[in-house]
Amino acid sequence: MKNVCLILLVLLLAGCGSKDQTVGNSTQLPSPAPPAQSTPQTDFERDLQFIRNGQFAYVWIFSRKDGKPLDAADSNFLRTNAPQVVDWVKTDEGRKVIAGTNFNLEEGNLSALRKRFVVEDYTGK
Repeated sequence: MKNVCLILLVLLLAGCGSKDQTVGNSTQLPSPAPPAQSTPQTDFERDLQFIRNGQFAYVWIFSRKDGKPLDAADSNFLRTNAPQVVDWVKTDEGRKVIAGTNFNLEEGNLSALRKRFVVEDYTGK
């Protein structure tokens, strides 16, 4: 019985010694770097990410050729000539609209849209 108690005491002390050693080693480790701060996204980047999160096959950006904000007539023209678009997000202080769709607008009325708007294909970008 004394031998069992002696063995347990030795194991207990050996375990305590390894804990002290671990604490000693942890103070030698370099402190973790502070988390990297991401730069704030612009409204356009945030809105584009929203459309991308919809996992659409195609992403298009439309803006007026004169750079002015889109008005109600522009919105009606877009919806009429691109009815396949599932999600529209107006961004960049109303000067651009981001469209998310699973239909390739090249096979639709994209030529009519290009006559009135600056059209950018953001698919895969």
